[in-house]
Amino acid sequence: MPDERPELSEASAVYLRFRELFGGVPSRTRRAKKRDERDPSASQPFGKGRDPHGVGDVVDALATQLGWSSSLAQSDLLAGWLELAGEETAKHAVPEGITEGVLTVRCESTAWATQLRIMRSDLLARIADRFPQAEIQSIRFQGPDAPSWKRGPRSIPGRGPRDTYG
Repeated sequence: MPDERPELSEASAVYLRFRELFGGVPSRTRRAKKRDERDPSASQPFGKGRDPHGVGDVVDALATQLGWSSSLAQSDLLAGWLELAGEETAKHAVPEGITEGVLTVRCESTAWATQLRIMRSDLLARIADRFPQAEIQSIRFQGPDAPSWKRGPRSIPGRGPRDTYG
C-alpha cells in the first residue's frame, strides 16, 4: 500500500521544511521586541497614574519643583496684608517688600511705627501661622520719610553752605 498522503506542491514542501528548521515561530521585528520589553502597566490607558490632574495640583507641583513656593507665599502675604494686620492698621501701614526674610512696612506716622513695633511678635506669629512658606524672620517698621531739601524752590546747585568751610 503506497503512502496515502496527498502530494504536496513544491511551495508547500519548502514552507514545511522552513517551519521545521526554524521552529515555526515567525521572526519578530525590533518594534515588537521593544513593545514586550516595556512596562506593561505604563501602556494601559486606565492604569495607575494615568488619571487627569487638576490645574491647581499641577501648578503647585511645578512651583515646588522650580522653587517658587517661597516667592509665591511672600506675594500672597503682601496681597493679604489687610486681613493679616486688620483694617485699621492696614489704613496706616503699608508693606513695601520683603528682603532676605525681613518684611518692611512703611507707616503713616512715627506713632504708628512705634505701636506696630510693640505688636511685632503678634504679627510674626500670625504670619508664621498663615504663610509658613514665606520664611519671614523679622518685620521692620519705618516711619514717614523726612522732607528732602535737595529739590524744590529753596535748593541751590552745588555743595551749598558746606563749600565755605575749610
